[in-house]
Amino acid sequence: MELKLTRPICFFDLETTGTDVAKDRIVEISVLKVYPNGNKESRTWLVNPEMPIPAYSTAIHGITDEKVAGEPTFKELSREVYNMIKDSDLAGYNSNRFDIPLLAEEMLRAEVDFDMKNRYAVDVQTVFHVMEKRTLEAAYKFYCDKTLENAHSAEADTTATYEVLKSQLDRYEELENDIGFLSEFTTRKQTADFAGYIVYNEKGEEIFGFGKHKGKLVEEVLEKEPGYFGWLLNADFPLYTKKVLTGIKLRKLNNKLS
Repeated sequence: MELKLTRPICFFDLETTGTDVAKDRIVEISVLKVYPNGNKESRTWLVNPEMPIPAYSTAIHGITDEKVAGEPTFKELSREVYNMIKDSDLAGYNSNRFDIPLLAEEMLRAEVDFDMKNRYAVDVQTVFHVMEKRTLEAAYKFYCDKTLENAHSAEADTTATYEVLKSQLDRYEELENDIGFLSEFTTRKQTADFAGYIVYNEKGEEIFGFGKHKGKLVEEVLEKEPGYFGWLLNADFPLYTKKVLTGIKLRKLNNKLS
């Protein structure tokens, strides 16, 4: 079953220095862009992370410091990557919890104003875990009856993820071939940021999901405790979380002025 698309969707995968969204860096990114008419284009970039790649990470993806020493930094690549994905929804394997948050951090570090407000995100791993609960290699074998060669190569993982989603649509009648439906189906928790520090209550209002103000409206806390906003911006929170907090703060100020 081919995807029913109203706009392009970019399947992507990252290989990284580690799993800390706030601190780790991309060493390889691969994007497979699928258009509504069925056309596809793909790009893969090696990235100099400007930090040492730990041995345990190299053991997973095979990318060494030497391999990326002469490659461009993410900041140098950021506009090229952004131009490829800016008009698209996003999809990946475990992408809602890791790849999209880390990509957002890298974009913001590169001073590219990246956000997910007007696009859908489809996490193929969530479909798989809800239905079968396996790994990507097992998913590829189960759904496509193929062996995943070069696992943990960003390009191989990206292509496999795209093929798995199409096969999932063939297999499960309850899955709608609609990116909005798939995005909602694969979203575990409604969060305003990626990390879950700011979540939505039943009325769709932003509330804190952690700390002493957990469950309280972000707008109200920031208004009553302006010093808390300063502390949040200076603390070790992800850049996207700080971007969301700043947006809420500015929205409140604009509402007062209007």
